[in-house]
Order: sequence, then C-alpha cells, then structure tokens
Amino acid sequence: MTRKSVVAGNWKMNLTLKEGVDLSTNLCQMLSKKPLKSIKKDMEVILFTPFIHLPEVVKIVKGVENVFAGAQNCYSKPSGAYTGEVSASMIRSTEATHVLIGHSERRSLFSEKDEFLAEKVSTALDNDLKVVFCCGENLNERENGNHFEVVNKQIYNGLFWLDEEQFHNIIIAYEPVWAIGTGKTASPEQAQEMHKYIRGLIEKKYGENVSDNISILYGGSCNSKNAEELFENNDVDGGLIGGASLKPAEFFKIIQSF
Repeated sequence: MTRKSVVAGNWKMNLTLKEGVDLSTNLCQMLSKKPLKSIKKDMEVILFTPFIHLPEVVKIVKGVENVFAGAQNCYSKPSGAYTGEVSASMIRSTEATHVLIGHSERRSLFSEKDEFLAEKVSTALDNDLKVVFCCGENLNERENGNHFEVVNKQIYNGLFWLDEEQFHNIIIAYEPVWAIGTGKTASPEQAQEMHKYIRGLIEKKYGENVSDNISILYGGSCNSKNAEELFENNDVDGGLIGGASLKPAEFFKIIQSF
C-alpha cells in the first residue's frame, strides 16, 4: 500500500450552482489534458462543495480518474427532526465519496466539540464515506506552546477510538488556525514538524504500517507560490485548499506542485 498524495479544495460557502458547475468543468478539462497519474503516481483530488452542488459535481468528476466530490459537513444522526441538517446517507446517495469533518470554522463558529465530531466520523464511516478530519491550533495556543497538546487531544478524542480497518478510511488535515485566510502560512519547517508529530501519534496507536499509509494534508493559506515548498516535506502529503480552490487555474497549479 502506498501513501496517496491528495489535493482537496474546500469551496466553503461560495459559488452559485452554475458557478460551481463551471469551475468543476474547467478544472476537469485541465485534468483531462494532464491526468493526475502524469503528475504523480497515487494522487487524488477531492472537491468539497456546498450541498447544493454535490449531485452535479459528482457527475462532472466521474469522467476523470482519481477526482472525487465530497461534502463539507454532515450531521451526527442518521435521520430525524433536525431541520437544516444533512445526513451522511443523503450525501452518499449523491454518489459523493468523501466528507470533511472538524474544520476549524465548524469548531470555532459553530462550537462543535470533539465528542460531537467523533459521532460524525462514526456515521460517515457507517455510510461508506471517507473522512478528511481536520485538527489544528489557534494563535494563542501556538504562542503559548500548547499546539502539540491541542492537536493530540483533537485526534485522540475524534479518531483514536476507531479500529485499524476503520482508520484506513481517514485522511487528516492539519490546519494552523492562525494561518487560515490570514495570508500567513506555517513555514515548511513548522508544517513538517506538526505532520511528523501527528504521524508519530498514529504510529504509537496503530503501528508503523498504518502511520506510513495515512495521508496528512496541510491546510492554511496554501497557494501556487508556496505549495511546492510545503509538499516537498516528507510528512506533508498534500493540501486542503481554501480560497485558491475557487480559481481553476490557480488550483491546477497547486495540483502540479508535486
């Protein structure tokens, strides 16, 4: 088994349906001319779209090898009287394959706690969705030297109750919250340090074979100018891209940064 390189685009709350369809179509046309396997072996691209885009984007990416569509969130319960929420089974019914859980904006703006996120992970895996699980510290936690402790707790509570087989369906995205949408970026050395630490946690829990095969992505103001330097690090397997994923040409440059 080989560790996959992954570039994931998180559109957040952006783009009308038509704009999202146009973006996906343009990107897939670029990838048809230069397939992922010609850039790097064992590489995947995931588009995390708002819910309204999913069925259409799934159809668009189907024709392009190793390109997938995913949701930005799901609810923790399988169904019921939860107005405004979307279940994992609903997401899977669109033929989407991935879901983003624990993004820093969900943690900070919507007060989602570790235990709640663990329930989301459970229901996502029960519905055959692969999970991109986000973790990371804010500026105060970084400046106080608590960043390792924060990430350890988030991963332990959110994921380390999974068995080894379940854990193979997890991708981890490290988000230094102080670098999201601020224009600041963790240095390549800071990114590698945290990614290596996370891989070490996984090794202690599940063993070297599992830790060597889990993709760990960097998410924090990654763009076409700094992606290559970040992705050169041994434990940085790609990126969770925010604003730059809304520009097909820019996002395509990031994909080619390996």
